[in-house]
Amino acid sequence: MSPRQTVTMVLTSVAATGLVAGAIGVPLGVPLHHLVLPGMGRSTGTEIPAADIDVHGPGILVLLALGGVVIAVAGALLPAGWAARTGTARALRTE
Repeated sequence: MSPRQTVTMVLTSVAATGLVAGAIGVPLGVPLHHLVLPGMGRSTGTEIPAADIDVHGPGILVLLALGGVVIAVAGALLPAGWAARTGTARALRTE
């Protein structure tokens, strides 16, 4: 397997994981945001207006989900390069 194929394989598997994480994390994060932010305001004795809580439009949510993919791929670039330069047996032993 060529080094380019190794890097592509590692980054593809990590990108898939990042996409799944974003697809799960964003739908869970929005209701959590709507629960936590008013609670934080109440704990300080203030009321946060609804306009300040409802700030996530559909476009922003898509970008947040894709941000999970970008972060996952960026974090895997160095290990993927190392795996491409290392022999197969050594890479598998350290995995």
